Amino acid sequence: MKRSGSATLPLHYGKVPPWLYERMSALGLSIIEVILSDYGKDEVLRRLADPFWFQSFGAVMGMDWHSSGITTSVMGALKRSINPLSRELGIYICGGKGKFSRETPSELLKIADATGLNGNELVRSSKLSAKVDNTAVQDGYQLYLHNFILSDEGKWTVVQQGMNDTDRTARRYHWHSEGLSSFVDEPHKGIQGINRGKILNLTAHEAEENRRGILDISHNSSEKIMADFARLILPQHHEVRASDVDLKKLGALLYLTRETQPENFEELLLLKGVGPRTLQSLALVSEVIHGAPSRFRDPARFSFAHGGKDGHPFPVPLNTYDETLEILQKGIEKSKLGNDDKLRSVNKLHQIMVSAEKNFTPDFDMDQVIQQERDHSWRYGGKTVMGTARPPENDGGIQLSLF
Repeated sequence: MKRSGSATLPLHYGKVPPWLYERMSALGLSIIEVILSDYGKDEVLRRLADPFWFQSFGAVMGMDWHSSGITTSVMGALKRSINPLSRELGIYICGGKGKFSRETPSELLKIADATGLNGNELVRSSKLSAKVDNTAVQDGYQLYLHNFILSDEGKWTVVQQGMNDTDRTARRYHWHSEGLSSFVDEPHKGIQGINRGKILNLTAHEAEENRRGILDISHNSSEKIMADFARLILPQHHEVRASDVDLKKLGALLYLTRETQPENFEELLLLKGVGPRTLQSLALVSEVIHGAPSRFRDPARFSFAHGGKDGHPFPVPLNTYDETLEILQKGIEKSKLGNDDKLRSVNKLHQIMVSAEKNFTPDFDMDQVIQQERDHSWRYGGKTVMGTARPPENDGGIQLSLF
C-alpha cells in the first residue's frame, strides 16, 4: 500500500454546534451522493482513504481546517446522514469515538446478515487494523476513534485516530482494502500526524525478519519509513496564512467569482440570482467532488468555501451554506428523474476554474481577502461558536476589487 501523507493535527476540544452539525450532515451526504452517482462506491472509499482529500472535505464543510476535530465531526456527520440511506446508497459506516468504536463488530455482523457479506472477515479486518495502529506501530498515540466504512460489495476503508496527551497532537490513520494483502506488511493507505522522528513500526516491510522475533527496527529503517510519511504538516496556528494555500488556485477562483459579473454564470448554472459568494463556495465544493488527487495538497484553501466554526479564516456564512446545499440537493433530485443539467453545470464550473488557473499569476493580498470576508460576513448570516457576526462600525456596503 502507498502512504498518502502525514500532517500535524493539533488537539481541539469542544463540540460542534447544532447549527453547523446539521449542515455538515446534509452537505456531506450531498457530496457523497454526487460522487456515488458520477464515480461509484469504490471511488467513495478511495476518497475517504486519502488523508489529503479527507482534510479538504472537512474544511469545505465549515470545520476547523487543521484540527483533530475534523476526523470526529466529519465521520459522525456522515454516519448520521448516510446510514439511514445505506440500502439505497450501498455504503455503510460503523464505529465512532470512544464507546461507539467498540460497537463496530456487532454493527458489522448486522450489516453482513443484511447483505450476505462475510461478517467474520469484516470483524477481523476491523480488529486487526486497530490492533496494528495501537500496538504494532508504537508511535506514542493511543487510539480513541475507529470508523469502518464499507460497501455492499465488501470493499472497505478504515479511518481511525490516536491521541498523544504529552504534546497535545493527534494522528489519523487511513486503511483501504483495495490491494491490501497483509495487515502486518506495509498495510496503511495513509497516516496523518506530526512527524515524531524514529518510531517502532513492526508493520514496515523492512521489519519482516523483526516480526519473526526481533522487536526493534533499525534506525535507518525508521528514518526511511518516516521520510515516506512526511508530505503534509498542518501547522499549530489557527489563522489561515498565505503560506498555507496555493495562491494560484485560490487567486483564480476569487478572480472568476468576484471580478466577473454574476450574470455571465447564469446560463452555466441554470440558476438566476447566484451571486459571487455562492459561486465561490460552489466552485470549492465542486472541486472536492470532481478534483484530481493533486488538488488537495493545501486543505486550508477549502476553508474559503464556508469558513470555520472558530472564525478562521472567517465566520461560517450560513446563508451561502444553505444556498449551496439547496443547489446541490435540487440537482441530485433532478438527476434521479433523468435531468442532470444542474449537476453537470457544477462539474463544468470546476472545469472552468481549472482552465483559468493555467495562465493566472497571483497578485493579491490574502489578508485583504480574509478581512473582506469578515467585514461582509454579517450579510451572509455569518456565525461562529462565539456568536453571530456583526457589521463593522464603518461598513461602506461596497466590496472592493482585489486585483
